[in-house]
Amino acid sequence: MSLLNEYMKKEQLLKQLRDELQQLEQDQRLKGELEFKEKLEQLMQAHDKTAADVIDILNPGEGVSSSKQSSVESQGSGRRKRKLKIYRNPHTGEVVETRGGNQKTLKAWKEEYGNDNVEQWLERTE
Repeated sequence: MSLLNEYMKKEQLLKQLRDELQQLEQDQRLKGELEFKEKLEQLMQAHDKTAADVIDILNPGEGVSSSKQSSVESQGSGRRKRKLKIYRNPHTGEVVETRGGNQKTLKAWKEEYGNDNVEQWLERTE
């Protein structure tokens, strides 16, 4: 693509963005939200409060732990992730990485060599 073509595309995008911005500036909902934000910031300054203080007031008990809670929610269920266990079979040199005891190869090893022996093959936990 030539430099002139690229320039013309960027110019077109800029015009499109200006038009969209102009439409947003005319929107009454945006004007209302901007007015609310301005009044809220003035109120926070008048009472010497930060945004975090306001959040703590509106949601007591969720201030500090909310970041932890959101990371737990992003994982899906409320459970924490299990530790990764890495086993190495000394007979074959095969390595198994698992987060639970229901791994097919690990179960086969436990049946063949016994649970206690296989647990001794644990190299590290992450």
